Amino acid sequence: MQHLFTPMILLAAITAMPANESNAAETGQRFIQDRFVISFWVDPPLDDKADERYREIQEAGFNVVLGGFGASLPEKAAKQLQLCEKYGLKAIVWSQGIDAENLPDGPACWGYSVRDEPSTEDFPGLRDRVDEIRAARPGKLAYINLFPNYVSKEGMKASSYEEYIQRFLDEVGVDVLSMDHYPLFKPGEDGRDNYCANLEVMRTESLRKGIPFWNFFNTMPYGPQTDPTEAQLRWQIYSSLAYGAKGILYFCYYTPVSPEFPKGGAIIQTNDKKTRHYDQARRINHEIANLGPTLMKLECQKAIRIKGEENLSELLKDSPIRNLGRADYDPLPDYLLGVFKHEDGRRAVLLNNYHFAYTAWPTVEFDAEPSQVMEVDKTSGKEAPVQDDSPELEGIQISLDAGEGRLFLLPGKNQDR
Repeated sequence: MQHLFTPMILLAAITAMPANESNAAETGQRFIQDRFVISFWVDPPLDDKADERYREIQEAGFNVVLGGFGASLPEKAAKQLQLCEKYGLKAIVWSQGIDAENLPDGPACWGYSVRDEPSTEDFPGLRDRVDEIRAARPGKLAYINLFPNYVSKEGMKASSYEEYIQRFLDEVGVDVLSMDHYPLFKPGEDGRDNYCANLEVMRTESLRKGIPFWNFFNTMPYGPQTDPTEAQLRWQIYSSLAYGAKGILYFCYYTPVSPEFPKGGAIIQTNDKKTRHYDQARRINHEIANLGPTLMKLECQKAIRIKGEENLSELLKDSPIRNLGRADYDPLPDYLLGVFKHEDGRRAVLLNNYHFAYTAWPTVEFDAEPSQVMEVDKTSGKEAPVQDDSPELEGIQISLDAGEGRLFLLPGKNQDR
């Protein structure tokens, strides 16, 4: 797939608390992420409507604003930081062309955008810039976004995508790994498995370096991309979560002014009209925000693709789920399972409906007693005992909307059951 327009993801410089900022200076000015991030590409204009626009961002459930469009100049970045502080948001601001010592700063500033989609030839210069920002702004993030796995070897200047990611992490030494990938959703042209393959590389390499990863996903029509449905938005987000992402970023929030996007169709149009994606994002974002505190405590051990019933027990053997049954009249299993370890020693599993066209009702057999299985409630963020969604049927039925995921917690293998 031709990559037409790639966001320059500004990854979260989630400043740890003041005490940690001084500690960051002592340990090399490293950024530490302290919360799950929900953000986007293309910040809105900073004109006389800016206050209303930033209130809408907050109401839609976003918590980080990525600068670079509406706030492409230092004076506008200062205004952006003021609005973010007013509405309880954080900002990662535009930094290109600004000396590190003169970068905007303030309570709402998490970090700075450095570069989008570099090749390996750019890595030495990027390392210098990252070090400059760390020295001038301890604890802030120097953010660089990477190519997706469908870019050519010539574009990456690497022999493989894995080499590209590994060299970036080893040579540039960032604090958050990020990429953008926009899967196709077309009859006969389904790009979802390659999206998951990209996420697997991110999962593996972020764990190797002990840093979080984030990814952009598609929200609008352009080029070969169809306009995603709400279920397709959910699928992209929950699949990212199944692989352990610690941040999700929409492409795009404000519709870019470009011949590449003749249909418009981002979350907000250039005439300030909210598209249907605004309410879709708001619904999904509030769920993810409630899951966020738990997601930040999880380390992804593996992601398991379940397609059909063949080798089901073998695929599930190292997961907290023993079986995924179904009624005879239901479709064959089609799921993605994220398997995690909680920082308190418990295990977790995120069960994602891989279908985006219809719901799923698996009969889930956990490897613990039902009374010991907890679900993180997406309406409150609290843990509650797992509920059977169809009590008249045998076993525990878990209903999953199209593309939806649900997160369950179980005792650790060495904990009492």
